[in-house]
Amino acid sequence: MNWVDTWWHDEVVYGYKGPLLLSFTAFVVTFVATRTITRMIRAGKGPFHDIDNGGVHMHHSTPGVLILILGAFMAVGSPSQTIWIYLAGVLVGIGASLVLDEFAMLFRLQDVYWSQEGQMSLNVVTLAAGCVGLAAVGISPVKLDRLADVSTAARAVATAWLGIHLVLVVITALKGKYPTALIGLFFGPATWFGAIRLARPTSPWARKRYAPEKLGRAQQRAAAIDAKWGPVRSRWDSFIGGTPAA
Repeated sequence: MNWVDTWWHDEVVYGYKGPLLLSFTAFVVTFVATRTITRMIRAGKGPFHDIDNGGVHMHHSTPGVLILILGAFMAVGSPSQTIWIYLAGVLVGIGASLVLDEFAMLFRLQDVYWSQEGQMSLNVVTLAAGCVGLAAVGISPVKLDRLADVSTAARAVATAWLGIHLVLVVITALKGKYPTALIGLFFGPATWFGAIRLARPTSPWARKRYAPEKLGRAQQRAAAIDAKWGPVRSRWDSFIGGTPAA
């Protein structure tokens, strides 16, 4: 287990990743607990029930926003490497999880939590957890601190390469491949591949740059991909967040 000890000392202890690791853990635990409770409420099981105040339904994104704000101000206003920074990390993880679990509702301004549209929240939570988890274990797209002992030319090349990589991430996002763009921040080949492939037909890139013939090819490709992977993603989303209402 030497690699675990090395990771713990290099990334958590000396890399000051403790608050981020706590935030990631709080994020995942809160999401699992939240979805468990909401599914129990939906099924009419257990001691939990919806909170209503004068006919107004209280969504858990509301306390989530307050907790997130409290954690953010605590993080920026506390001395480094104190217990308050670690507590702030926990609060940010909890608050972000509660907010993103209802991301689809905030995005659409409708109560779509148990609908097909509401599964957008699961995609956002999964991507956020993946990115924060990668950062917590030490995988970062901007490890420029490791270039301190190399030559000026090498640093210039590395900085230029990072700039090119970020441009490709932006192109991938403009092509409507948001999950690929987020993953590509940490795993370069994903965004390189996404940047050169056809854009999603509804993306800003396709609407602005594609002629009708190329747009038609993009629509055919998107339909084929959705037909192949859509059911898999739907089953995964239903497993994680519950089956959407008909």
